[in-house]
Amino acid sequence: MSKTILVTGPDLDPSAAQLVADRGYQTVHTPPYADSAVISDYLQQTGAEGIVSRMGRLDAAVMDAAPQLKVISKHGVGVDNIDIQAAADRGIPVLVATGANAVSVAEHAIALLLATVKRILPLDAGLRAGRWEKPGFSGHEIADSTMGLMGMGAIAQATGRMAKGLGLHLLGYDPYAPDNAFEELGVTRCETVEDLLAGSDILSLHCPLTEQTRGLLNAESIAKMPKGAYVINTARGGLIDEEALVAAIQSGHLAGAGLDTFAVEPPAADHPFFAVPEIVLTPHIGGVTRQAGARVGVDAVRGIFQILDGKPVAPERIINRKLLAAAQSEPANMEK
Repeated sequence: MSKTILVTGPDLDPSAAQLVADRGYQTVHTPPYADSAVISDYLQQTGAEGIVSRMGRLDAAVMDAAPQLKVISKHGVGVDNIDIQAAADRGIPVLVATGANAVSVAEHAIALLLATVKRILPLDAGLRAGRWEKPGFSGHEIADSTMGLMGMGAIAQATGRMAKGLGLHLLGYDPYAPDNAFEELGVTRCETVEDLLAGSDILSLHCPLTEQTRGLLNAESIAKMPKGAYVINTARGGLIDEEALVAAIQSGHLAGAGLDTFAVEPPAADHPFFAVPEIVLTPHIGGVTRQAGARVGVDAVRGIFQILDGKPVAPERIINRKLLAAAQSEPANMEK
């Protein structure tokens, strides 16, 4: 049995690394954003039974190259880089660190909101360039505006709590969330995406990237938002049709956007966002804080050992649990 855990990307927080060492295991790290072939090579060389997924795609080919692989644990909650169906077909649970980075990502969403609406970056740049732009300047007050939360998971709820402290009213849309997720925060539940879009002066995205949500914010859906609205995205870049977002800002329909994610990461040097001063950009670091890194890393590693030890894992942490159950039932159904 291998005593190795493969980490696709940078070092884990020391507390997570210590947990690995205490169990007599070692971690081996791939280069950041390694492709599938490189990850496969590392798995074959190390014989790792568990993966902490940070950067790079884990597809069927990767899993087929590692028959010893027993568990994939995401360093976070977004699993669009993992083929969860392929994992289920091979009996591999995919774990997520539910809620572990919620506060950090929510803080970043609020930071992007304030930087974007208050025009912090262009004003700072103007002052450094010798311009005093107070004459003629007119800012925007966000109190009493309405923030729409697309998705009502742990990060959205944390964002909502902070937004209420700024005097924002809250709308939310999530067909899978229970009513109490809305009621505890005083969030008005929208029955349709269209209702959420129409009522959102600020739209904050907090839903997973799936085939159903890819390009959710496109020219048609953006047109349903109020003129002068803002978009904040700390979820996944693929939720947004990037060309449509640029066009909506340049036309004046949207006032700006604060984005921590891109459809392709890292983005190309000539990405159109870079030419739009109304967009504030950060390199997918909303959850990259020391505190969140410790919680997420420990949760990711602990989940791997729970699976390897045959111990139960909270069902909500196994993102492909339904797919696993379906895959396990197929042989029995076929025998009938």
